[in-house]
Amino acid sequence: MMKDFLTLINKLERGLKQPLPGRKGQIIMAPQPVEEERFAPDPGNDTRKGAVMILIYPDRALSKVPFIKRAVYPGAHSGQVSFPGGKWEQTDLDLEATAIRETEEELGVEGSRISVIGELTPLYIPPSNFTVQPFVGFTENEPVFNPDPREVARVISCDFYTLLDYKIRKEKLLDLKGGAKINAPYFAIANEMVWGATAMILSELLSILESIGE
Repeated sequence: MMKDFLTLINKLERGLKQPLPGRKGQIIMAPQPVEEERFAPDPGNDTRKGAVMILIYPDRALSKVPFIKRAVYPGAHSGQVSFPGGKWEQTDLDLEATAIRETEEELGVEGSRISVIGELTPLYIPPSNFTVQPFVGFTENEPVFNPDPREVARVISCDFYTLLDYKIRKEKLLDLKGGAKINAPYFAIANEMVWGATAMILSELLSILESIGE
């Protein structure tokens, strides 16, 4: 089991050291019509900074990754499924520290147990005016999750290789505020819809893995 897990980690680590696919990988799961500002290298000086963590861990014969379903709150991403993460704080050394701290706060996973192996392409999220830096990390053992109930309604752990199954990729027409409509590609995971920035970030990571083979 650990051999398979370590093989996955080694593959991802190698892939993350190569030139990243960036927009080419992200746009596969981007809502249509595409908001080109998502891919701008510098959306503006007033953009807030944030980071998320794609955390891979071993669970018996599987390699898993946790998603969180956010609690309902007055905000742009209320109730959505995402990776653990949040905004950069002045006390954070850098955005990697932000991703680790937020993972510890939201999931209860000790930051000292997380080994970061690389980062993906930053992505701008227009509704919340955040530029998010995704990181990829792992824990050597299965973590005991202790989610913060104020921020997390549900922890969803998914077999990493299930994410490579194109049968879970679907599309849905969504009605937005103001009457606009978008066609949203999404990953159907545990009866939840993983779409938007989270799906785009995940799409880039899976593109990297597919480029070096399973």
